[in-house]
Amino acid sequence: MATVRSNNAPRRYFVDGGGRRVLIGLTPEETSEFERLDRAPTRTEMISIERGPQPAPGERRWLELYAKHEDAWKDWMAQSRVDRPYL
Repeated sequence: MATVRSNNAPRRYFVDGGGRRVLIGLTPEETSEFERLDRAPTRTEMISIERGPQPAPGERRWLELYAKHEDAWKDWMAQSRVDRPYL
């Protein structure tokens, strides 16, 4: 799940009181879990005859954490636009 980064892209991490990099909207533990899952070498689907293709357990958790982070990120970006004075 690699992301193309740009030098002018806003940071998605903050540094907590303990000096750890934490993704906006996630706890330090969730950030570690997300990064571990993101480094997983492959993402596979488990096939369920009754329900059709289903995401693998790690993929499902990655998607949950990503959605939580993305929602918080969008809120943070919207708030930063409100707080930014216009020139």
